[in-house]
Parts: sequence; C-alpha cells; structure tokens
Amino acid sequence: MNKVLGIIILTFFLAALSPNSFAGGGSDMAPAKHHEFQLNHITMVEAETLVGKEGVYFFDVNTLELWAEGYIPGAIYFNVRDWKKILPENKDAVMVFYCANRLCNASEIAARAVMKLGYTGVRQMPDGIYGWRLSNRQTERP
Repeated sequence: MNKVLGIIILTFFLAALSPNSFAGGGSDMAPAKHHEFQLNHITMVEAETLVGKEGVYFFDVNTLELWAEGYIPGAIYFNVRDWKKILPENKDAVMVFYCANRLCNASEIAARAVMKLGYTGVRQMPDGIYGWRLSNRQTERP
C-alpha cells in the first residue's frame, strides 16, 4: 500500500515539474494581452449613486437564469441577439456594465465591444450582481 501511494505521489510530483504544466498546459509564457480600450471601472458605491438617474444606463450581461434571480433596478438585459439596438443614441451617455462577479469577464467583453462603437461613457463594475446582492443593495426581478 505504501509503495502504491509513493508511486502516485512521485507521478504527481514529476507531472508538476514537466514543461507542459507551465503556462496553462504547455504554451509559452507571454505578456498579458493588451486591449485597445482600457476599462473604466466603477465601484458599487459609485454605481449606487447613479441608479435611477436620467441618461444613465445599467446593462446586465449575465445569463437569463441569473437575470431572473434579480438585477440592479432599471438595468437592461444585454445578452440579446441585436444588442446594438438597445444602446442609447447618445454616445456620451453613462453606461454601467456588470455580470456575475470579479471572476466573470462577460461585462468586460461587452463594455469593450461598446467602446469600439465609439461610446465614451462606458463603465464596468467588477463586483457584479453577486457583490451588489451581498452588500444588501436593492434589486428588481423581471
């Protein structure tokens, strides 16, 4: 039994030292990807002061299931086929994009896509709807 356990531990140890275990399974280490548009983050405290203000848009970039559990009051569900049609005409409008939490990057992708269209007031809230709910802020349901 000890011999088998020793072989298993040795196998894992050798696998960890192999070149294929570095950089995500064998690819070369490289600098982080540079994005054409840098995100302008917004905190939940800042975002909360904008809820309900005229000319400010919140876009929820979560799955439909997560959207149904609750969203920031007045938020617009973003994951639709023709998402460009739901954007405001004013390219300087303040738009806050959020998804689930800091591990989710859907709102980052959406915010950058909107910035590529020439929108200047784009903000991204990293804490997402989970951070919003955990801090006991108000939500709405569809």
